[in-house]
Amino acid sequence: MDEMRPSSGAAAHLGLASIFPPGLQAIYGECRRLYPDQANPLQVTAIVKYWLGGPDPLDYISMYRNVGCPGQDVPEHWHYVSLGLSDLYGDNRVHDQVSAFDVSQEGPKTAPPTWPAELMQGLARYVFQSENTFCSGDHISWHSPLDNSESRIQHMLLTEDPQMQPVQTPFGHISFLQIVGVCTEELQAAQQWNGQGILDLLRGVHIAGGPWLITDMRRGETIFEIDPHLQERVDKGIETDGSNLSGVSAKCAWDDLSRPPEDEDDSRSICIGSQPRRLSDKDTEQIREALRKGLEINSKSVLPPISSQRHSHDRPQQSVGHFQTQQISRSRKDSLESESSAAIVPHELVRTRQLESVHLKFNQESGTLLPLCLRGRLLHGRHFTYKSINGDTAITFVSTGVEGAFATEEHPYAAHGPWLQILLTEEFVEQMLADVQDLSPRESKLPKEYSWPDKKLKISVLPDTVFDSPLQ
Repeated sequence: MDEMRPSSGAAAHLGLASIFPPGLQAIYGECRRLYPDQANPLQVTAIVKYWLGGPDPLDYISMYRNVGCPGQDVPEHWHYVSLGLSDLYGDNRVHDQVSAFDVSQEGPKTAPPTWPAELMQGLARYVFQSENTFCSGDHISWHSPLDNSESRIQHMLLTEDPQMQPVQTPFGHISFLQIVGVCTEELQAAQQWNGQGILDLLRGVHIAGGPWLITDMRRGETIFEIDPHLQERVDKGIETDGSNLSGVSAKCAWDDLSRPPEDEDDSRSICIGSQPRRLSDKDTEQIREALRKGLEINSKSVLPPISSQRHSHDRPQQSVGHFQTQQISRSRKDSLESESSAAIVPHELVRTRQLESVHLKFNQESGTLLPLCLRGRLLHGRHFTYKSINGDTAITFVSTGVEGAFATEEHPYAAHGPWLQILLTEEFVEQMLADVQDLSPRESKLPKEYSWPDKKLKISVLPDTVFDSPLQ
């Protein structure tokens, strides 16, 4: 359980430097630079630290009163800074980042609300449990008001904190990522186009965040309702750039219709009365890399061969549960490469199978992303992956411009264990887009069936309950 108390302000006392953890010193030092008059901010503190078996990964969350910037029309607000994602004590934590959250004040309150701290603990818990990290431009699909109210702010985007500067500690480099609350329509625009583009639009709308991207849970209108012309900018961006969302966690499954279900060598995602086959470690890493490198833009997408080497500086991105995230990679290659230690079962012994006919199954939320996958990714020569949140199933759509895939134009459906790849020609993508244009996030009449008999492909959009059942 957490408690809220004033911090010790130990970073301010140079005489304690020798006993004060260097990681904490570095973060406190940056906070002192920004808030020199708040040496003892209120903190939410994990009573039992995560590394001692406690439930909350963040050791501390400091809460600062920020006066804003009248010259830029930035209002007074609360600024939350987490401590615990990065290495504070030399314990080799792999997450080289600090989360921050700027929340508008609802009045002259003496104490900040604690719900942002609870939200930040939830995000940190995901990072530690999944061993994934976030990057600027990522989006987080939360599906609930961030403060548990009736607010329309129900999802998040991530960006660099505009006020805090990266710091160097004896344990590595630390950057500060800011959480930005957004409406559902803004999240969907970020998915269809890209997170950075939507963040730029939010900065230009004062009541939607302004230059410092302050989250106001009282905001009742989307940026597209405030300024309808912004939708035109998004549409133009999608047409010109496509989407740089390379994959999502999803409720999904696939069936191989080429052979009878009783085939004991079946690697399909739906297994009745038994555990589904698992992805090898290398397949898992390759899919993670697809999500991690989804924002990279290149003239030709590449799916290079799976490597047996692991590079410690790469932090693969995979999203689970409520999270649908992607990461920016600093190189220019758009790829689905793997950098993994050896799998328990040798990767070369897992046979890749060519399939004649397949049946894809998605829940409503995942199904509504099919147009994004087709228009925003495949028509721009890229790939898109659905990774199941219920197991190791994965479905990757690839275009004919993607190199290195095990699906080919001659054999467009291919499976490697529970990982299915589907290669679609541009002509077929256009045909599918015309057929699935009725998919809507508000669609209530399920199931919906789409079939292309000449291509031996069938897609079903099904209720969540189908995927929540242990028998699927």
